[in-house]
Amino acid sequence: MARDYYEVLEVSRECSEADLKAAFRKKAMAHHPDRNDGCTDAEARFKEVNEAYSVLSDPQKRAAYDRFGHAGLNGAGGGGGGGPQFNDIHDIFNEVFGDAFGDMFGGRRPAGPQRGQDLRYDLEISLEQAYAGAEVEITVPAALVCEPCNGSGSRAGTKPTTCATCGGAGRVRAAQGFFAIERTCPRCGGQGQMITDPCQSCHGNGMVRKHRTLQVRIPPGVDDGARIRLSGEGDAGGHGGPRGDLYIFLSVKPHELFERDGLDLHCTVPVPMCTAVLGGDIEAPCLVETAHCECKINVKVPEGAQTGRTVRLKGKGMPSLRSRERGDLVVELYVETPTRLTARQKELMHELAESCGAKQHPRCDGFLGKAKRFWSNVTGGEESAA
Repeated sequence: MARDYYEVLEVSRECSEADLKAAFRKKAMAHHPDRNDGCTDAEARFKEVNEAYSVLSDPQKRAAYDRFGHAGLNGAGGGGGGGPQFNDIHDIFNEVFGDAFGDMFGGRRPAGPQRGQDLRYDLEISLEQAYAGAEVEITVPAALVCEPCNGSGSRAGTKPTTCATCGGAGRVRAAQGFFAIERTCPRCGGQGQMITDPCQSCHGNGMVRKHRTLQVRIPPGVDDGARIRLSGEGDAGGHGGPRGDLYIFLSVKPHELFERDGLDLHCTVPVPMCTAVLGGDIEAPCLVETAHCECKINVKVPEGAQTGRTVRLKGKGMPSLRSRERGDLVVELYVETPTRLTARQKELMHELAESCGAKQHPRCDGFLGKAKRFWSNVTGGEESAA
């Protein structure tokens, strides 16, 4: 006696069309003959799943089955009636899984033009190149159409012959129990043609791998991790298909003077102590767009500048990749104490130290006050004033 169709698909009688289709997909995958080679029980189960779905997916048949069971189908099982008709297993898979899944289990479309593979190239550039832009020459290995055979794979003057096994279809059909299963032709690999006299240059592949030299334009303002796409510069396509694309991934080398923060550039510049005390001008490095420009800029140091103070120079940072905006150059001052002083210089420093008071060292005076309070809390007494 035939099993209940709802039980076969493991769904409830109130299940929706979407639930029914999902259940059939799961069962069909599990019991498909291609996945259970040589298992007669799987073939029988698959046939049963097919029969159950062909009935329950038809609203009229399903209504009759719900009222009268198998008797309501007049012995037709999955055939007859006004619902969807399936000539063989490919119709079912195309109905439920679509063309892509149908190809997996024996689609009928012959091999045609195939798009070439995309390629990736990692390119390291300098910060100067990222700032001003550049033209860079790269060498990329890629699959190219073989010129002697023009991609056919056959020696010049000859042509591929039609595969005798599949008759040029690229597929062969074989009976497997109740079903006819279509598979890729094992002789020609689905190409539908056989190369009897292969080209000596590509050995019948129709493709050769060579190194190509390309000019790549680096736009100003690119950042680390940026990607450049060169359309049609990837591997050649098969059977006359289009070329793939080349993707260039950029990395910017660390710079010995500058650090990048978005569009801003940061640079630490040493300042002589006397200049920091009295104020004055110093020179700082900067990036330029061409080699003919002067790559330094004047920075005004305010009187009494301390280490860590920054001077922001508007518009002297990185250009924006997608707008006219420019970042800033942020110069951090580092006050440098003089070393290797002469006797006279030391004498002058002693005179300066004796003449300076708390007003000339406000940060030192404030710190000393905090330190005295700390020492007092630790010792429990009071520190005498210096």
